[in-house]
Amino acid sequence: MNRRTPLLMVVLGLLLIVLALLLPRESHAAIPVAGPGDVLLDEAPRPSNAYCLLCHAQAGQTWKLPSGETVSLTIDASVLAKSVHGDTSSKGPLTCADCHGNFRYPHPVQTAQSLRQFTLTRYASCRNCHEDQYTRSQDSVHGAALRAGRPEAAVCVDCHGGHDIQPPDRPRERISLTCGRCHGAIFDQYRNSVHGKALFTENNPDVPTCIDCHGVHNIQNPTTAAFRVRSPEVCSKCHSDGALMAKYKLNTHIQESYLTDFHGSTVALFEQQDPKIPTNKAVCFDCHGVHNIQPVNNGNTSPIRENLLTTCRQCHPDAKANFPDAWIGHYPATPESHPVLYAVNGFYSLAIPGSIGLVVIVAGADFFRRLRQRFSRRRQTGA
Repeated sequence: MNRRTPLLMVVLGLLLIVLALLLPRESHAAIPVAGPGDVLLDEAPRPSNAYCLLCHAQAGQTWKLPSGETVSLTIDASVLAKSVHGDTSSKGPLTCADCHGNFRYPHPVQTAQSLRQFTLTRYASCRNCHEDQYTRSQDSVHGAALRAGRPEAAVCVDCHGGHDIQPPDRPRERISLTCGRCHGAIFDQYRNSVHGKALFTENNPDVPTCIDCHGVHNIQNPTTAAFRVRSPEVCSKCHSDGALMAKYKLNTHIQESYLTDFHGSTVALFEQQDPKIPTNKAVCFDCHGVHNIQPVNNGNTSPIRENLLTTCRQCHPDAKANFPDAWIGHYPATPESHPVLYAVNGFYSLAIPGSIGLVVIVAGADFFRRLRQRFSRRRQTGA
């Protein structure tokens, strides 16, 4: 053997070691553990959906959590493709890595003890694309409940889903069905109300759903004094819309008549001064109900006018039988319905501007008389 052979072998060995250090390593050689909502980033290319589906497209993939709950890890690629994040997205389809991070096999060790805990660590990834909606949801009644230690409060995926996300308002009744997953008793009341029946049996696009009254991501606590005093504004969004009410031959004087009433004027005053101060004056839902609103004449039920005494006695327990007669309803007085009140209103509509006009005329005449006297005295004195 040549004496230089061992030296060459040593040199070649050193070169191989250097090359091994310089070559890119396998991406899953060392993967950090992901924290809540973290997105794992490294210098390696992002895995494609095909890479993820090598495992996750296989049937029967499950994960058993310490809580005893079992989670299916099998993903249907066609479900992803048909979701709002799929092939029809105007911004292009999302990939698995867009939401789950730059994960490769083997995955980081998961520390979630239950399915709910796992959900709460993952939904924050929605913030990557939907910052505004995410922020508003954190400021909502749901976000406040989460911070107060109530993990059952709704987060993004509870309402929108995970891999199968669809347009939240198509069909429109999906909105209320979504809210009904958590608020079942309220949903049942709504479904049997005048609004709910029109939505679910007639597919009427004009009636309000949950979000029209409560908002979408910025849902506030409806039990606060502020929500109560502002509730007439919520109702008036539809009931003061002339074009909308004309379709159903409904009165558009709802808000106007309410604000001229003692109840409405007091509530409006509270709202202007400090909406956080409670008031016991009646608002719309005290008389009409909240989620269980019924038509004025509901089938075999007597017209609401005949039930007014029962309604009034909720706040006025000593009300006599003629107590409701003081309220003429939300319709303006007419010669046929309330002739005396109509005449009084007509008198005041003429008397008040007439009196003001007369005062203006008298004051103006006195002003010009004094002005003329002053000029007359100046001429006489030669000033």
